[in-house]
Amino acid sequence: QVRLVESGGGLVQAGGSLRLSCAASGRAFYAMGWFRQAPGKERESVAAIDWSGGSTYYIDSVKGRFTMSRDNAKNTVYLQMNSLRPEDTAVYYCAAKIGRATMNPHEYNYWGQGTQVTVSS
Repeated sequence: QVRLVESGGGLVQAGGSLRLSCAASGRAFYAMGWFRQAPGKERESVAAIDWSGGSTYYIDSVKGRFTMSRDNAKNTVYLQMNSLRPEDTAVYYCAAKIGRATMNPHEYNYWGQGTQVTVSS
């Protein structure tokens, strides 16, 4: 069993930055993903990282602005978000899965409770 706890969300002006953290209990041998869901919209993938941290994946709209990383010694993954836009406003969730990292939320077994990110224009 894996328990995930996100933190770091908040209110920021457009162009600003936030860093989300996701602390995981249990083993570190999981691929991790960040997902987000805005009101009235489906949950979408944002980024994913394999268990070693050697490979990362991003959706096009965040490439060059967001960076996902992990520190397995701390069982924590991060999402550094720069140049934030109002359309980035959503609840952000981290998730874990066994095996390789993917951008498909249906393949993830464990989910955190989410953290709200609000970007004002």
